Amino acid sequence: QMQLVESGGGLVQAGGSLRLSCVASGSISIINRMGWYRQAPGQQRELVALITAGGFTNYADSVKGRFVISRDNGKNTAYLQMNSLKPEDTAVYYCAADRRATTVPPPGGMSYWGQGTQVTVSS
Repeated sequence: QMQLVESGGGLVQAGGSLRLSCVASGSISIINRMGWYRQAPGQQRELVALITAGGFTNYADSVKGRFVISRDNGKNTAYLQMNSLKPEDTAVYYCAADRRATTVPPPGGMSYWGQGTQVTVSS
């Protein structure tokens, strides 16, 4: 089994920063890429960023230049550094992972999911 546990969400003012962390445990050897998705109320879940085990990344256009995804393979942890936050970044952020090695966003989402962490950006 695979477990993903997120942390680091919270309330921040517009223009501020937050860093999310996601720790993977269990059958971690099957994981290649990890990613972050978000879902705002009344909206579909969307991919924010993903990173392969080799460090290749892909970002949603809405966060390019503001968010940075990274990972520490030794700690089985992925991070999402979020800067210059905007009220429209408010959402539940989910960590996800799967065994694929491509940066092409998976149409159906990834195989494994965390429970989510709330990020709220006030104006």
